[in-house]
Amino acid sequence: MRIEKREVKGQPLTVIIEYPEWSESVESLYKKIGRMDLSFTGKCENRSVNIGVSDLYYVENVERKLFLYTRNDVYRFDGAMADIENVMDETGLVRISRTCIMNTDYLREIRQIRNSHLEAVMDNDEKLIVSRKYLPDIKKIFKRKTL
Repeated sequence: MRIEKREVKGQPLTVIIEYPEWSESVESLYKKIGRMDLSFTGKCENRSVNIGVSDLYYVENVERKLFLYTRNDVYRFDGAMADIENVMDETGLVRISRTCIMNTDYLREIRQIRNSHLEAVMDNDEKLIVSRKYLPDIKKIFKRKTL
């Protein structure tokens, strides 16, 4: 594989994929690049902000309200968990509990804590509880990232 980059002033970001033959890995790359442009609209005070999937650390449902967490900020999301789950393929997003979806791109470690519970530590030191039920989904994401 050859990777090139070049700056082109006044043009939008353009990604060209050249391949000798269409394959699963090319398809996966194509979908992943497409998902990078996804965003959700979050609200904070009296303003609305587009939050790209690449900026999203995790999504949490608290008392029937959804919140989008970035590195330093929290935004209210008027959609449903299903809206986020519908676009999770080919992203680092994975469900870790009934009320939480995490972006594994920012996951630093998963460790076992008391009573066989698991804790995900994000790179901003945020700690999330991982349900054992969703552990296989996290493992699938890690396998995909290592391919």
